[in-house]
Amino acid sequence: MAAMESRADRYRVHYGDAPPLGAHMVTPRRGYLHHGIYVGGGNVVHYAGLSYGLRKGPVEEIPLNRFRGFRPVWVKPDPTARFQGSRVVERARSRLGENRYHLLTNNCEHFCEWCLYGEQRSYQVEELLAWYRRAIGAAIDAGRQLASLVPITRSVQRPERQYMRLVGQRLHSPSSPQGSN
Repeated sequence: MAAMESRADRYRVHYGDAPPLGAHMVTPRRGYLHHGIYVGGGNVVHYAGLSYGLRKGPVEEIPLNRFRGFRPVWVKPDPTARFQGSRVVERARSRLGENRYHLLTNNCEHFCEWCLYGEQRSYQVEELLAWYRRAIGAAIDAGRQLASLVPITRSVQRPERQYMRLVGQRLHSPSSPQGSN
């Protein structure tokens, strides 16, 4: 019996394979997935961004093997994409040389989503921000729970009482501007 092909295997691009024109390409990097558009002739257009180190890179066309490095690469199926095939390639190439990379608002995934759907979006950024919101919410909840367990001590209350006494004394003192007409 033949082994069942996994979904990941079905969309994996092997060395020497040519993906469909305008395909959304994805390859893993340390801590994120890198995205590009297959434009034919063995080339991919991608936002170089930080893929070569800490220096930001522009939208560029590079060989698929350079895009991949020594990592696996997959075609991300986009059956509901607004644009397909050669139109996606035109859109990708129209931004060649652009150098306005921003990790949170204009990265390689934003670029590919724009090429395919006409809107910039990064699911990785959305997931990261959602994780941070959950983490901050959990930290705030933990702080509230901790605060409810710690009784307010007299030393915490004292500065407020001293302030109120001082304000009260000034309001009722005979030398106050309110007392003299």
